[in-house]
Amino acid sequence: MSNINIPVSILNLAPVRKGDTNKDAIDQVVALAQLAEELGYNRYWIAEHHNTPSLVSSATTILMSHVLQNTKTIPVGSGGIMLPNHAPLVVAEQIGTLATIYPNRLNLGLGRAPGTDMMTASALRRDRHDSVYTFPEEIQELLKYFGPEEKQGFVKAYPGADTNVPIYVLGSSTDSAHLAARLGLPYAFAGHFAPEQMKEAIAIYRNLFQKSEYLDQPYVMVGTNVIIGETDEEAEYLATSTHQFFLSVVRNSRLPLQPPVEDMDLLWTAQEKQMAMSRTRTGFIGSKETVKEELQAFQDEYNVDELIVVSYIYDLDKLYQSYRWLKEITEEK
Repeated sequence: MSNINIPVSILNLAPVRKGDTNKDAIDQVVALAQLAEELGYNRYWIAEHHNTPSLVSSATTILMSHVLQNTKTIPVGSGGIMLPNHAPLVVAEQIGTLATIYPNRLNLGLGRAPGTDMMTASALRRDRHDSVYTFPEEIQELLKYFGPEEKQGFVKAYPGADTNVPIYVLGSSTDSAHLAARLGLPYAFAGHFAPEQMKEAIAIYRNLFQKSEYLDQPYVMVGTNVIIGETDEEAEYLATSTHQFFLSVVRNSRLPLQPPVEDMDLLWTAQEKQMAMSRTRTGFIGSKETVKEELQAFQDEYNVDELIVVSYIYDLDKLYQSYRWLKEITEEK
């Protein structure tokens, strides 16, 4: 039986709740980070999304800075910076600046997707449309920028050199598993919205992993949705906010995070239900006891090194309680 006493972290997409302002959503990002620090969560990551009115995570590094300023010890990172949208030098300078202000608290998760639609991607990016294909080279550029100054070329990141900010390769398919393995970097799989290739991707990463100066052995993080309620029934009720979030993705309706409802079948068609639910089929929803059993079964199958958790719960008190219970579950011997 695998150990469920594992590190757990939080990934925040910074959703705007129905009835709230963008400022409220940003304040909630900070409040959750402070709770994560108090509870002893391993790290706190913030996503990157653009042209999405229901999420305020477009300027990821600014939100990271805001969270670092309002916490004391918890490592803060990007989950992730979407490299097709940014010049690696700019990323290195910004993250290097944060790492200089807040030593040993920065993580850099990097993704190869633009995190938005193609029109917005064109509006964001420096006139390059091959950037998805240059992802491996750009990661290596960043590793160099954060490494020893004497190993760098003419262009250096100031500040950035010698900060040794740890880099994590993010992925939702098998492509990034090959890359993370080849570079000897930790791998974070996006099971919270694309679980289809998770098993295959983790196996590829572990089998092909090459030891590097950054990592001696494979390190697998999995993103997953977690909702813990007083009872299984309450958790399923709270989870209807998550279902509505993914229904909004399916319909491209871009609604803010909605309050829970008694009956989702009044809101979606059978086809929409199938599409929305497929995004979350590896998540953990239920009472503390149920989630503990589900997590044990998950770990028996995958034995991951860390979970990074997303929870789309509308009621903030219920959200915080869910995270408290999850920490208790994963601390039990």
